[in-house]
Amino acid sequence: MSTPTPSNTESAERPQDERATVEAAEKKRNAEMEAAAREARDRLQAEVNALPALPGVYRYFDARDEVLYVGKAKDLKRRVSSYFQKNHGGTRIGMMVARISRMETTVVRTEAEALLLENNLIKTLNPRFNILFRDDKSYPYLKITSHAWPRMAYYRGSVDKRHHYFGPFPSAWAVKESIQLMQKVFKLRTCEDSVFNNRSRPCLLHQIKRCSGPCVPAGQTGDYARNVQSAERFLRGETDEVMAMLQEQMMAHAEAQHYELAAEVRNQIQALSKVLQQQVIEESSATGRDRDVDVLAVKVQGGKACVNLAMVRGGRHLGDRAFFPKHVDDATAIRLEDEEVLSPERQVLEAFMAQHYLASPVPGLIVVSDPVDAGLAEALGVQAGSRVTVQAQPRGQRRIWQEMCIKGAGLALARLLAEEGSQQARTRALVDALDLSPPEIDKFRVECFDISHTAGEATMASCVVFENHQMQSSEYRRYNIEGVTGGDDYAAMRQVLTRRYSKMAEAAQLGTGRLPDLVLVDGGRGQVSMAREVFEELGLDLGLIAGVEKGEGRKVGLEELVFADGREKVYLGRDSAALMLIAQIRDEAHRFAITGMRAKRAATRTGGSRLEEVPGVGPKKRAQLLQRFGGVRGVAGASVDELCSVKGISRELAEEIYRALH
Repeated sequence: MSTPTPSNTESAERPQDERATVEAAEKKRNAEMEAAAREARDRLQAEVNALPALPGVYRYFDARDEVLYVGKAKDLKRRVSSYFQKNHGGTRIGMMVARISRMETTVVRTEAEALLLENNLIKTLNPRFNILFRDDKSYPYLKITSHAWPRMAYYRGSVDKRHHYFGPFPSAWAVKESIQLMQKVFKLRTCEDSVFNNRSRPCLLHQIKRCSGPCVPAGQTGDYARNVQSAERFLRGETDEVMAMLQEQMMAHAEAQHYELAAEVRNQIQALSKVLQQQVIEESSATGRDRDVDVLAVKVQGGKACVNLAMVRGGRHLGDRAFFPKHVDDATAIRLEDEEVLSPERQVLEAFMAQHYLASPVPGLIVVSDPVDAGLAEALGVQAGSRVTVQAQPRGQRRIWQEMCIKGAGLALARLLAEEGSQQARTRALVDALDLSPPEIDKFRVECFDISHTAGEATMASCVVFENHQMQSSEYRRYNIEGVTGGDDYAAMRQVLTRRYSKMAEAAQLGTGRLPDLVLVDGGRGQVSMAREVFEELGLDLGLIAGVEKGEGRKVGLEELVFADGREKVYLGRDSAALMLIAQIRDEAHRFAITGMRAKRAATRTGGSRLEEVPGVGPKKRAQLLQRFGGVRGVAGASVDELCSVKGISRELAEEIYRALH
């Protein structure tokens, strides 16, 4: 019995029916999406209609619940309504409004509170359409301890009221320069208390007249306390008073015919006068409100912006620090028609001031390059708990500081634009040299791996990341390599690649993760073969892998790239921009691995934190233990009786050490 076959007419009708079914399903999906969008828009409009006419902060979110924009308003209802009542077309604000899925609002009492809350949220949420300044580093201070013989030190961290702190300074270099000045003029000590308490004679700093030697009885005189007082007054900006006091001391020594002491004070006066002349500050300028001033200048060019902060503390210009915000182009374009038209410079400057002073001390006077909202000074005063003056048209010495700061902002931005241009050119050169096709050149991502150890000891692997034309240090990772034979770099590379990409491969297959565009391994064919095995097991593209093989004689510039997918070796050339970028990434991976390895090795050899954390075991006893038993492993293998045999180790302490290491 034969099976009936469909006629030609039936065969032709079947694809048409299938197409009609697909089209109907697509129309249904589109209709559902449009209905959902209308429903979301109606819900948003209902929320807008219910808003109060009070000051507050609003936040917009997209369909993935990622924050798009944070704004403040004197009148929440009026401001938020204007986003949805007008057709913004294809502008950037129109693009943002089209992506809004939901919103949140917070009502506050005053516009100053709204400003502070707005910028707290901006720093926390990192919105796509807000100007964002990232400055996670704390500022350094010069610290003078409350010791009987006070010590000067560089300090970064939370302030302890027991000691005296001067600053903040714009950089570590500025603090260290001030410490050197204090050593030359006032001869204050800088040594740690543990060193100070165990000195039997003055150190080299005393020999070169950088310390008065209070660590020994000969240097423990009343002059040291006077020098500490003079140093503190100088750092507070009381330069005239300090100079007058030194003059009196010099004359008193001279009248008493103590000519050597008078000569020392004279040298102090000369050194201090030289410093004051170098600071280019008028005698009257270091008084009153000019003792602590922040000077701010902004420069916007080519879609980038720079805010230069110059710090004046105690009447001394301590130096500059440049800040480069994100999202400048998008944020400066998000301005509503009913808002005041502000220049990009003013928008950037106001954003910096509001965000920067949330976590930094606010001086009483801020000199700016462009006028800002008067309400900003009020908000900063609320934040500081004291009156803050913002001045855009200064005179005299303030004008000189302002001009210096404006020039610094221009130079810093020009340097950034030049560096970005060269960085982008290097990225493009590498992409072209390897014939890669990343979706976006700005998001081209390279991950590089290196293995480091000392004769098989303390094996450490590193992974560094290059993206957006620069190294991304926050994404660096170190991996402790365990369970492999010491010195087996291939097994170590296999372990780190497996750990790195096993979960990442699963996430990429589910569409929730992203693999790098290029994986570099520091090594030749052997390391590349190991990487190939790992990627084959994980089902990843072998075309992602490249090894950096040393050239003839291991000379820099002769490196070749080895590939896992069978391509021929590539020699980029000594002057190739692509090779320069690869060398930079490779060297960074090596540096990151070797520093981690050294720290791990030191911890292993010295007992690490386990031995250091035992109460009663100081540096001397720890050294005696390690010397007696040949290292931490020997200490860990010793019995309580054996530990007791070490000089200074009681039975109770020996038992405590034994428990800590087992």
